[in-house]
Amino acid sequence: MRIAIVTTHPPGQGSLNEYAYHFVRFLRQKSEVSEIILLADELPPGQHYNFAPGRSNDFPTGAPVQVIPCWRFGAWNNALRILAAVRRTRPDIVLFNLQFATFGDSKAPAALGLSAPALVKAAGYPTVVLLHNIMETVDLKSAGFGTNGFVEAVIRFFGTVVTRLLLSADLVALTIPKYVEILQQKYGASNVFLAPHGSFDEQAAQPNFDLPPGPLQIMTFGKFGTYKKVDTLIEAFKLLQSKERPPLELVIAGGDSPNAPGYLENMRKNYAGVPGLRFTGYVAEEEVPRLFSDAAVVVFPYTSTTGSSGVLHQAGSYGKAAILPRLGDFAELIAEEGYTGEFFEPEDKRSLAEAIARIIDNPDRRREIGAQNFAASHGILIEEVVDWYLLHFETLLNKKQTLKS
Repeated sequence: MRIAIVTTHPPGQGSLNEYAYHFVRFLRQKSEVSEIILLADELPPGQHYNFAPGRSNDFPTGAPVQVIPCWRFGAWNNALRILAAVRRTRPDIVLFNLQFATFGDSKAPAALGLSAPALVKAAGYPTVVLLHNIMETVDLKSAGFGTNGFVEAVIRFFGTVVTRLLLSADLVALTIPKYVEILQQKYGASNVFLAPHGSFDEQAAQPNFDLPPGPLQIMTFGKFGTYKKVDTLIEAFKLLQSKERPPLELVIAGGDSPNAPGYLENMRKNYAGVPGLRFTGYVAEEEVPRLFSDAAVVVFPYTSTTGSSGVLHQAGSYGKAAILPRLGDFAELIAEEGYTGEFFEPEDKRSLAEAIARIIDNPDRRREIGAQNFAASHGILIEEVVDWYLLHFETLLNKKQTLKS
């Protein structure tokens, strides 16, 4: 089976790049897969993918990967360029790894890019969409897309139109049961299925809950500036610093959201005088294990959510305690998948500081939460999720073949 995947991928820094990295890592190990065609986003000058663009290149083991950079974040013609790349490579099936802001940080490029699955399907290629969020559950103002009530209403109208376009694909996979229910009830969709996020770490060995010497690290990881903000976290960190506690360090790992360029640099300047505050910038995939291993606790300073959190699964896979906001999708994900943590009220620095204190002041509680999150993260491995996709791919291809004959 030759599978094309439209996605971001490291070293690209677009949303869902880490999920794609791990998905491809396991997909290429499957005997059913003869080749993976990565239809990736174009990289900035001076950067390149770790395999030669435009030709097959064997990884150490597994199916060969051909990478074709064929779209650019913010461009208006991404859908047509993706369709052209699909026609050139003629895969057996095309998988789109998407969220609503995959193709742009402004409304028109974002929406036009999301028409790509419909175009590919119309061209006769079996098409599957993995949709990490849905418009019905996104807080547009927090996510940087809604400026007033009228604009928000217009965006939601076009969001409904785009959702119907996405649902024209042969299959649409969703990571949260609530999303499946919404699309079935609102749109009458019969081609949607649940595909859990899955754990990135295939190693099930119990993690070491001991921390490295030095300051206790409070860590947050992601792309910041819209619904993930660090100002409240930094203010909470200031409240936690006292002579009664051991030295603390706040590690803010990652970069800006595409919708908020310059956000972290502004935060760095505004809080330059805060001791123990460290901004890492972009974190390469090979640096992620140490980032999590060194952390005493992982904080999720979200004001809203736009889907299942890959960072939560990563934190669990390293046995880390989590500090989580009281938000609908997050609470549902936690309850359904077995994660736990200490909770805080979004944008409330005292509530956040108290939640962090309950972890860093109580090592037994930290280990208890870390152990539960580790168990939850290994409930469904991404390798098993990949098998679930392959089953759907084979069923879809067999159905198409039957219709042709």
